[in-house]
Amino acid sequence: MRRPPSLALRLTLLFGTAAAIIFPCFGWVISRSMEKHFEAEDVAELQVIDRAVEEGLSSTRTENDLTSLERRFKDLLVGHHRASMYLLGEDKRPIYASPGPDLSTIVQAFNQNTDSKSVHRWKDAQHSYRVMIRRVSEDGITARQPYIIAIAVEIDYHLQFLEHFRQTLWIVIAGSIAIMTLMGWIAVRQGHAPLRDIVAKIRRISANELNTRLPPDSVPRELTDLAVSFNEMLQRVDKAFHRLSDFNADIAHELRTPIANLMTQTQVALSRVRTIDKYREILYSNMEEYERMAQMVGDMLFLAQAENSPRKINGADLDLAREVRTLFDYYEGWAEERGVTLALEGAATASGDRLMLQRALGNLLSNAIRHTATGGTVRVGLGTSLDGTVSIVVENTGAEIPPAHLPKLFDRFYRVDPSRQRDGSGTGLGLAIVKSIVDAHGGNIDVVSTAGHTRFQITFPGPSTATAPIQGMNKY
Repeated sequence: MRRPPSLALRLTLLFGTAAAIIFPCFGWVISRSMEKHFEAEDVAELQVIDRAVEEGLSSTRTENDLTSLERRFKDLLVGHHRASMYLLGEDKRPIYASPGPDLSTIVQAFNQNTDSKSVHRWKDAQHSYRVMIRRVSEDGITARQPYIIAIAVEIDYHLQFLEHFRQTLWIVIAGSIAIMTLMGWIAVRQGHAPLRDIVAKIRRISANELNTRLPPDSVPRELTDLAVSFNEMLQRVDKAFHRLSDFNADIAHELRTPIANLMTQTQVALSRVRTIDKYREILYSNMEEYERMAQMVGDMLFLAQAENSPRKINGADLDLAREVRTLFDYYEGWAEERGVTLALEGAATASGDRLMLQRALGNLLSNAIRHTATGGTVRVGLGTSLDGTVSIVVENTGAEIPPAHLPKLFDRFYRVDPSRQRDGSGTGLGLAIVKSIVDAHGGNIDVVSTAGHTRFQITFPGPSTATAPIQGMNKY
């Protein structure tokens, strides 16, 4: 795939293209204005001569008067720069022709035209002229046939000036386009300076400098959102990195003890010859450590998959009361051994993944049984509110959890009592898995511990057809 051009190149080309369009248009307008200006000057000069000739003809009454006008016409043309005149009488006979270009040919062409007055550009073998031709009809002896007057002024100087002006103008326009393009490139480079500063700061960021932030007030207003978004992203990365670092430290800490136990027991077993029963006892002890590590690895894999590759929830309507009774059957033996009573109240139907919800409820039940004193009760309450929200409450009696620990209960490897980390009371990932499953279902989980009761409450959207609320849930 071809790499797209840089922003600097795009904007520079945009500046250059805009200049290449606008400047020639301005040049054309200026050039046309100059042409019109010189044309207006030439026409004004022709009109001055024309009015003088017309005044002379208006005073003509006889043929002798026409003859006397020749000297007056010569004096008239002397005051104008390279002006020429040709006068054709009523009998198509030339009355006056000044030295210079032969205007008879253009007069003959005008004779075919019906216009009474016209201005033309005309060129002979050597020079260019602007020519005015008109008919003049006055009262008196000359009224039988109109005169035809042709007046010409040489415009070579104007044309040469315009040609030189155009050349200079187009050179200036070309230079202006080049300068505009260069200035555009410089402006873009200067405009991108804040971006380069941001890139330089980003390049300096490493795992040890994730606390770096971009001050939004120190960047142009257009880049404020970028700076804010980058700071938010960096904050998330910093949080995820520290969480990962803590997670790695916790994993190493959690695995160190069982591995140390395995090594110690193996070294003790190899230190001297033992009976088969002793070896079997050591192997059983090692098996417990292996099972604990296998459970820990399985839980970590589940959490990693839940975070990095969220599992698609295969939603199905589930009878939560039946699922809870199934879990009661599984945990009943352990609960009886610890002298704990299991109780279920209410009913509800939820839409979700059966295996995932069973695992979440199983983790909550095992956690509640483990922390319930002998003679205590673990109660599970189910209910559905009027808006269809499903509520699952798992409550157990026992020692209260200090409020400072409640927000951290769902963190990985977190334990309220660090002294119980090696008593075989789980991997420290059960509640983290519960929260991951609840989040995957779009739900929420809260914990309250007071008055000798600890209560976990899960709420998540129910199925499309919600059941009536359970009155017994008022206890929870």
